Amino acid sequence: MAVAVEEIVRRAGGCAVIDGGFATQLEALGADINDPLWSAACLITKPHLIKEVHMQYLEAGADVIISSSYQATIPGFLARGMLLEEAEGLLRRSIELALEARDEFWKSTLRKSKPVYNRALVAASIGSYGAYLADGSEYSGSYGEDITAEKLKDFHRRRLQVLASAGPDLIAFEAIPNKMEAQALVELLEEENIQVPSWICFSSVDGKNLCSGESFAECLQFLNASDKVTIVGVNCTPPQFIEGIIRELKKQTKKAIAVYPNSGEIWDGRAKRWLVSTTCYT
Repeated sequence: MAVAVEEIVRRAGGCAVIDGGFATQLEALGADINDPLWSAACLITKPHLIKEVHMQYLEAGADVIISSSYQATIPGFLARGMLLEEAEGLLRRSIELALEARDEFWKSTLRKSKPVYNRALVAASIGSYGAYLADGSEYSGSYGEDITAEKLKDFHRRRLQVLASAGPDLIAFEAIPNKMEAQALVELLEEENIQVPSWICFSSVDGKNLCSGESFAECLQFLNASDKVTIVGVNCTPPQFIEGIIRELKKQTKKAIAVYPNSGEIWDGRAKRWLVSTTCYT
């Protein structure tokens, strides 16, 4: 499947386009995501809107669409009173919706005399442990002294197994804020012998380090050594930092680089709202 990633990048002219903000588009379609599950709540209440967002991004030219599972966790679903089977079913459904949208869109594209799209890849989103906590720690990397790499692997293990078995083209670990979680994910990919190629994208608040303050270089030492990780990068990071981060990553890795910044706003984890940044862009 790594060949598929390389091929779509080649067909896209060396730079494949990842889709955009998922929750933003859901809200634009009328969804209420004021929920601990955030956009993943629509897997329960309005799955048709999830598919519609995928279709919109495909129409806009996305080469990679990301599933609606960023904040979809088994503990989160169980807390809603669901059974384990129901929780795992919703994780699979997030991939099915993306695959259905991709395949339907591609069939419609092939009917046109001059197709202008690539057949998109589907990435299964796995958010950080901090995203599950929903306390803003995904932007600080501070999980508390009692959190260990083994606990993080236990948290991610079953979700990774279920999503990987649902047929995505990629696994997308998103907004990883610290070295410990990144290393736990690499070890987990090896332990579970996951055959789906993965990307690990970090979050940063200063453009030089992870949100935890640890350097990208520290993480790339073990990411570069992993055959399970095909792509590295950053997401949910202010746009003014992206060019500098790309330059540094290109010096430190030969892997493909993924970047998809936020809009430049700042997330207030306590108030659960975005704050307007006072940063001036040049």
